[in-house]
Amino acid sequence: MNWYYHSRDPHYKMPFGAVRTNESVSFRVDGAPSALVELLLYLPEGPETISMQWDGSAYRASFTAPAVPCRMGYGFRIDGRYFGAASGEARFADTPQTYGLTVYDGAFQTPEWFRHAVVYQIFPDRFFCADRERFLREAVDYRASGRPIFVHDSWDETPYYTPHGGAKEYNPDDYFGGDLNGIREKLPYIASLGVTCIYLNPIFAAHSNHRYNTADYLTIDPLLGTNDEFKALCEAAKAYGIRIVLDGVFSHTGDDSVYFDRYGRYKTNGACESKDSPYYPWYRFHEYPTTYECWWNFETLPNVEETEPSYTAFIQGGNGVLRTWLSAGASGWRLDVADELPDSFIRGIRRSIKDYDPDAVLIGEVWDNCATKYGPEGRRGYVNGDELDAPMNYQFREPTIEFLNGRINAYRYAETQNVLLEDYPKPFMDACLNLLGSHDTERIRTALTGIPDARTLTRKQQLAHDPDAAALARATKRLLLGYALMAVLPGVPHIYYGDEAGMTGMSDPLNRGTFPWGREKTALTDRVRELMRLHNESDAVRNGSVRIGAVGKQTLCVIRKSERETLILLANAADTPVRTVLYPALFHEGPAALEPLDLSGAYWDESGEVITARSTLTLTVPANGFRILRKS
Repeated sequence: MNWYYHSRDPHYKMPFGAVRTNESVSFRVDGAPSALVELLLYLPEGPETISMQWDGSAYRASFTAPAVPCRMGYGFRIDGRYFGAASGEARFADTPQTYGLTVYDGAFQTPEWFRHAVVYQIFPDRFFCADRERFLREAVDYRASGRPIFVHDSWDETPYYTPHGGAKEYNPDDYFGGDLNGIREKLPYIASLGVTCIYLNPIFAAHSNHRYNTADYLTIDPLLGTNDEFKALCEAAKAYGIRIVLDGVFSHTGDDSVYFDRYGRYKTNGACESKDSPYYPWYRFHEYPTTYECWWNFETLPNVEETEPSYTAFIQGGNGVLRTWLSAGASGWRLDVADELPDSFIRGIRRSIKDYDPDAVLIGEVWDNCATKYGPEGRRGYVNGDELDAPMNYQFREPTIEFLNGRINAYRYAETQNVLLEDYPKPFMDACLNLLGSHDTERIRTALTGIPDARTLTRKQQLAHDPDAAALARATKRLLLGYALMAVLPGVPHIYYGDEAGMTGMSDPLNRGTFPWGREKTALTDRVRELMRLHNESDAVRNGSVRIGAVGKQTLCVIRKSERETLILLANAADTPVRTVLYPALFHEGPAALEPLDLSGAYWDESGEVITARSTLTLTVPANGFRILRKS
């Protein structure tokens, strides 16, 4: 007799994937009627064994999920042999084989507007300058304060990437003049992409072009504009149906800040000037005032003690940083290096913003699987329901690039995305910020040329890396294929400014070039616009179920299905066209399978061609390309 269990098939486990606290979870194992079959539970308080009962066709058992969010495990034992896997189809082994199971707060929900959003990320200095003369005046005032600033003569120059101005080390002190009013001026363009949310890299007063070294959390950087101009941006964006999310850098400040004041530039006493400073308890000095704990050993970024009550109140309190900017028009926060923030601090941030506005969104920079990540204090609680709404989903980016570059096959790629569907609570999964590029990564068009690992190259070598026209053309096709996956898979599509216009660049700071106004690759932009329109309009994408599987070595199939619509995406990462046949039992893996697909009917593809299917559907998918079919 063939024994069978599959963790992702609701025929064998209900409900699918993560479960709510106190929810009943049922299991089925197919096999012979005369065996001893046990369900093994690995709970936070210890292991538990439940005998599974034969019902005439299969073995069944159920249990009630713990009352407190956690990550637990389960598996099976059949006549003394272990039966299970990390995910998917179970197999026999001589040692325990444990499935992971996420248990999350049953009341957890994520903002509906964000689950249905398209996000556009902007690095403010590099997007658009609305008033060059004003910027130059502000630069003069900035320089008069004794801080170095280098102003580019031309918008089209390359960002500085080597030491300059006599400095021995590279310093991110070169500016192009992008500002908040520039973003406001370009709202019609942003809205035309189907964007409904803008995520801004830091905009508060700071002394670098990236502004991750905050100098004053309560003031907009003068080089970008004023507090009132931020409010005006939010109001103008609202008129286009666009919300603004801000970057919260709360694990460290700048050394040249009102709080630390290493150089004595401010009127008030900073922590580095006096132990009587109200900010002194925020920092961790080893030898006062010269040595202190800092972020990744950068002396310009002193770490803060997030659990210090006065700092917590400053960020999270009724008149704190979070609510100040929500009241000014922001709709949420992205937490920089969320995995370096204490869970208790993240929970406090969530309470603060949700008490003020239940619809405010909280996104975290977490590069790993959020359900299984551990830190010094144990398992991180990102998916529990009382911390993040969503992560920046690098778990989408990394395998997508590997798949599109031909480094992993479609079977492996499908597994990476199915694991997320299984591990993440549905409200969390639907809000995942699916990105292909960001300010921390190579530009996606560059990454898809098959570049060497940028970490092994100097900045000068990175700049010298110049893919030929054929490599860039292939990368452009792959880029669109990536955006098609982003438009159809669960989660929130994310566009890093200029990726849709064909920008290229290796790692920081070469990935932070200026938007190529007047030099955009408009055909690429138009195709991205079409894909985002599909994402926004498709009922199957917005409300439907999802199946992800390989239908060939380099061909992936994603099927979204709602009551009103079926959508099929076929993605071919090979350099040659493929002919693919879809059939009703697609993705069936066990003797008792998922409900067969009803493929019959008339579909239309993105070109408007009508394709009629009976029991099977046969399609040719172009090289490094995709086909999207829809039927109502």
